[in-house]
Amino acid sequence: MSHNDAVLLAFNKPYGVLSQFTADGSPNRTLAEFGFPARVYPLGRLDSDSEGLLLLSDEAGLNTKLLSPKHAHWRTYWVQVEGIPDSAALEALSKGVVVQGEKTRPAKARFLEAPNIGPRVPPIRFRKAVPDSWLEIELIEGRNRQVRRMTAAVGHPTLRLIRVRIGAFELGDLSLGNWKKLGEVERRLVFGR
Repeated sequence: MSHNDAVLLAFNKPYGVLSQFTADGSPNRTLAEFGFPARVYPLGRLDSDSEGLLLLSDEAGLNTKLLSPKHAHWRTYWVQVEGIPDSAALEALSKGVVVQGEKTRPAKARFLEAPNIGPRVPPIRFRKAVPDSWLEIELIEGRNRQVRRMTAAVGHPTLRLIRVRIGAFELGDLSLGNWKKLGEVERRLVFGR
């Protein structure tokens, strides 16, 4: 199948939805309830407790093309963390921190004004005595629960995690729980060619 016939979809995944079509015994919802075309599969994954941009396709081989760090597809996350990281914590996130015995690749981490997005359902844990802040973190690798493990490693547990960009393709105003088919121009934004 040439990529001209292939389907590439962008989905704004809500909290509490698995990145798979089959149930896993948890109370989480699956992709099966969102009306995707037949034979598409998710490219990579977002944990059930993460939100935002998930790509799906029916084209073989795209997973490797998108997820292998050697292809250097940057992924951008908006991350609400507990506390307010200092410059040393941001620098550590950028240079790489040790997660499960391995140092993460260099990333980009900076403060972000609180984004204009609706509250999460269910809402995040809120503690009056502990301030929170938002970071934008960009990675080229995507190990299991990596962003959460990175922020925890510098003493700022993640409260909310939203993937907003893959490559140069942004989630934009695609509303929560909706998906759209990507055209050739958007595909190039994702894959860089």
